[in-house]
Amino acid sequence: VQLVESGGGLVQAGGSLRLSCAASGSIISWGTTSWHRQSPGKQRELVAAITSAGTTNYADSVKGRFTISRDTFKNTVYLQMNSLKPEDTAVYYCAAFDSWGQGTQVTVSS
Repeated sequence: VQLVESGGGLVQAGGSLRLSCAASGSIISWGTTSWHRQSPGKQRELVAAITSAGTTNYADSVKGRFTISRDTFKNTVYLQMNSLKPEDTAVYYCAAFDSWGQGTQVTVSS
């Protein structure tokens, strides 16, 4: 399975972005899918995850601002990011089916 992220970009603080992670290949069923991010000099961290049953969990730093969702018909997972802060600046990766996407850059200016 291949994962391709999109939707990153430059946004001002307080703005919003929606990231997409499109999966292609032999998809039998969805397991847990997650979004992670990594900024320069820092370790990659989990941002949000959604299980096959639809249960979600979030890093404390993004709770109430980010929402993860999944559209199984489109084989796509989304990360809606609102009230963005400069500290959200990072490369965002999705992970699913034991695969990682290539990442998409999110830059939040103050």
